Amino acid sequence: MSEEIRQLKEVLAFPKEISIVSHRNPDGDAIGSSMALSGYLQKLGHNVKVIFPSDYPTSYGFIDGVQFSIIFDLDPNLARATIDKSDVIFCLDFNGLDRVDKIGESIQFSKAKKILIDHHLDPEPFTDIEFSDTEASSTCELVFKVIDTLGDRSKIDNKIGEALFTGLITDTGSFRYGTRPYTYEVAAHLKAAGVDDYKLADKIFNSQKEKHLRLLGHCLANRMEVMKDYGVGIMWLTRKDYLDFDIQRGDTEGIVNYMLMIENIKVAAFILEQPTIIKISLRSKGDISVQEIAQKYFNGGGHKNASGGGVYASLNDIIEKVKKVMPQYLPKIQY
Repeated sequence: MSEEIRQLKEVLAFPKEISIVSHRNPDGDAIGSSMALSGYLQKLGHNVKVIFPSDYPTSYGFIDGVQFSIIFDLDPNLARATIDKSDVIFCLDFNGLDRVDKIGESIQFSKAKKILIDHHLDPEPFTDIEFSDTEASSTCELVFKVIDTLGDRSKIDNKIGEALFTGLITDTGSFRYGTRPYTYEVAAHLKAAGVDDYKLADKIFNSQKEKHLRLLGHCLANRMEVMKDYGVGIMWLTRKDYLDFDIQRGDTEGIVNYMLMIENIKVAAFILEQPTIIKISLRSKGDISVQEIAQKYFNGGGHKNASGGGVYASLNDIIEKVKKVMPQYLPKIQY
């Protein structure tokens, strides 16, 4: 038994007030890992609250218990009060307090025992117990591993399993990237525990509103440029696009991946002109590290093949910057 697991067993030995916090703009992995861990800890007799800095996409509303989560943007006083009375704070799917915005200050000064479960590079030293593995496909995979190592695999029921499988599916692009043998072992156990992966994928990917497909069509037809000589796809959305398509949180998720379907495209960049900042999502194939690009040029980071960042600049400036930077990382294609 590792020292971290021994310490965690000691922390969880008696019922406590526990908060689970994940990052702003929570995705399938953040939501799935948080709700799965919450369900498990409740089985151990703990009083558990899940906190997200901002609201979650409605497409994940089927995950058990997510409707009871606390959204800081909607009720900051409740979120802070919950952190303040916590004995234990789990920090899931983020590696630095800047990823949770204003809640970060409450976490930083809390006297609660802080526990990190995350798979991003270079975690900051703000927790007491750390479960960090950059080789893991997802934080959901790590939550499964922690529960399993604690000897409680049998406590992973269908509802907890569905939440965990959500993170596996979404963070690996339906098992297309970021996997390792253990990822499939986890998936196999969850399926054996009763998770219907077909129905789950249907809930996640086939519950789009009409406007989502119209937005996708607009992006592909009017907002995409291909740097054929270097295998780069660039897509963007303007502030006017946000108004015209009534774009809400989560509406643009997954669009960046469509560019990687194009023959010879190795890197995709999706640039979003938001009210005060330009956000960029980067995806890549193979050995091309968009994490390095995001960190060096766009104040961001993430994973080798999936990263993002944010820059205070004009939309056109960032589009031009992407065009200038990419040839430094990609050899010119010889036709």
